[in-house]
Amino acid sequence: MGRMHSKGKGISRSAKPYRRSAPSWLKTSATQVVEQIGKFAKKGMTPSQIGVALRDSHGIAQVKSVTGSKILRILKSQGVNPAVPEDLYCLIKKAVSVRKHLERNRKDRDAKFRLILIESRVHRLGRYYKKAGKLPPNWKYESATASAIVQ
Repeated sequence: MGRMHSKGKGISRSAKPYRRSAPSWLKTSATQVVEQIGKFAKKGMTPSQIGVALRDSHGIAQVKSVTGSKILRILKSQGVNPAVPEDLYCLIKKAVSVRKHLERNRKDRDAKFRLILIESRVHRLGRYYKKAGKLPPNWKYESATASAIVQ
């Protein structure tokens, strides 16, 4: 499958471990991992940042193999899940930074074109998340209020 707004057709990705059980050398219990996820979430980390921190600092390759549920589901059970899904948040953040760049560099036509592409992806993802029930039905992306979402 090709990319949406570029020429690439790459399929490179990381390979997940075949065994779905926790490694035998891991001494961390499921409750400790859930507590650690809660601490990281209170610091303001996104689910993918939490996964990277657990992998790099604590030696937990897959949270699901240790706890039985994924990071986002653990965050939802603790009530600290993000209001906007992470991939949509990152696209909005990118659109805000490109718009800020365009305020300083008005003649940058390529950035103007890229902003249109980014915002079309934001609208497409927003439509999907509204249909899936992850966003409220009246949610709408507006460039004027987007910087408030990103903070």
